[in-house]
Amino acid sequence: MELSAEQEKELLNRFNTGDDPERVFTELLGHFQKRVYWHIRRIVINHEDADDVLQNTFIRIWEKLGSFRGESRLYTWIFRIATNEALSFLQKKQNRMSISMDELQEQLGDSLKASAYFNGNRTELVLQQAILSLPEKQRLVFNMKYYEGLKYEEMEEILGTSVGALKASYHLASKKIEEFVKRTLNS
Repeated sequence: MELSAEQEKELLNRFNTGDDPERVFTELLGHFQKRVYWHIRRIVINHEDADDVLQNTFIRIWEKLGSFRGESRLYTWIFRIATNEALSFLQKKQNRMSISMDELQEQLGDSLKASAYFNGNRTELVLQQAILSLPEKQRLVFNMKYYEGLKYEEMEEILGTSVGALKASYHLASKKIEEFVKRTLNS
């Protein structure tokens, strides 16, 4: 269940005024955990990695929640933290493996095929491979728009990119995915 802006403010107020912060944080987890998990999972692909990044994300949120200034919606702030944690995780993984980002994305696609947690059909697999073939920014924008249904203004808060650039990224990503899917399914 998504929280309204008023419900977010009320939750933050309870957290900041000492209404058992751990209980309030647990309530916050209940509202955001599944949605944030899937956001992270679409970035890092692997279930186990997504669990690790999710845990780090909520640790970071716990550490910073008291200083949240409310200049954006709570969920966009949480998504910004989750996005940064996931991208940082991939960067560390790439560095640890001493490979390029393209090679890492190829490995992520291969791991998707072998994953016991992937239960999609061939078309869904091809779609995921098409998304993985996109440059990072286009991939993020496509996932946020297509899967999360975020508005461009919300993505602007999360990614720090103008609405115009986000629209262009989504349009380019959509065209590339369409071409990839047609090429792959017709071969």
